[in-house]
Amino acid sequence: MLDQSNLSRRMTLSSVVQAITTYGPISRASVAKMTGLSKQTVSEVVLSLEKDGWVQTVGRTEGNVGRRAVVYEIVPEAALVASVDLGGTKVRVALCDLTGKVVAEMVEPTTQCGGVAVVDQIGRLTHETAAAHRIDQEKIRVAVVGVPGVPEAETGQVKMAPNIKGIDTINFPALLHERLGVEVLVENDVNLAALGEHWMTHQGDEDDLVYLSIGTGIGAGIVIGGKLVRGASGAAGEVGFLPFGADPFEAESKTTGALERVSATQAITSHYFELTGTAKNVPDVFEAALAGDQDAKQVLKSVASYIARAVAAIASVIDPACVIIGGSIGAREELVSLIKLEIDRCFPRSIPVEPSILGNHAALAGGTSIALSRLHIALFSGGLPGAKIVVPPPQVRTYLEDVS
Repeated sequence: MLDQSNLSRRMTLSSVVQAITTYGPISRASVAKMTGLSKQTVSEVVLSLEKDGWVQTVGRTEGNVGRRAVVYEIVPEAALVASVDLGGTKVRVALCDLTGKVVAEMVEPTTQCGGVAVVDQIGRLTHETAAAHRIDQEKIRVAVVGVPGVPEAETGQVKMAPNIKGIDTINFPALLHERLGVEVLVENDVNLAALGEHWMTHQGDEDDLVYLSIGTGIGAGIVIGGKLVRGASGAAGEVGFLPFGADPFEAESKTTGALERVSATQAITSHYFELTGTAKNVPDVFEAALAGDQDAKQVLKSVASYIARAVAAIASVIDPACVIIGGSIGAREELVSLIKLEIDRCFPRSIPVEPSILGNHAALAGGTSIALSRLHIALFSGGLPGAKIVVPPPQVRTYLEDVS
């Protein structure tokens, strides 16, 4: 049974921290008004938080008649979280403060040794990122890692991640926890990208959205009612396996989905080669299309047509407020424009489609949002059933400047 006095203290602390986190700089009187707590209780909690280094005074209220009140905010650098985006070609680490601001970032090619070597690389890169910016390692409290696969909660193995060998045979989060010495959460990278876009660009006004990533593969992150949809086995959003495009009954379609076979990187380069006999990588195909190459235009129109069918299928079931297109291929404006045209041809109502604003930092932003929420709960709401502290996102422009 929970200690009721401790529970009450946690509820009080959580309420005060939420108010300061959301509305800071804020006075104690304003916190009391927002939380319904007495001014004396709020003063005691705020002074305790200030003594422990979690909040700080940042001036006084302006424009009031009489005595001006001291205002408080969270100390941004009191603790940090690590957000890691693990891809088949690159691994990126961002260290963020309690406001979500990126204070340090590093990126390097992903080791091709796989398995434990990937764990060691993430641990080393996280420590090197902190050291390069003279950050105390002990300030890092939580790490969230985005992976191009489906994490299994029971085993810690990451399934359906063919671009990173060996992480389907190890307890990935447990080994990372040992390596980093902090709590580690592992999530699908496209799911994190969906959460990142929702947190930073659509929170509140569009709580039902789909993030569709098109690159080496194709996948979707689904947010309904502001919450991520994972599905019974964590594989919700594996739209690459939608049964159209290539023949879904061919054996290859069980490893590389039928839709993915006609809409991702390999499909673009292969289709162009079939038409021309010339080998081009994906960026070169896009450049050729912009230069008027009719074969390149045909390849991109074909991809856009298949993606439009996928969007229509998703919209038929979910009816999202918007579909955000991202990934190394999907974020290209010329492809998004083609997709919109194809949707209008195959679907009876308008589907708002837009390119990702966060680009290759969408998954990092999603990881940051999860890590900050988890950290705030651990610090200020431990033992409180159903506790949740919502951390407001930084401004998108400021965030992108920090990570550029």
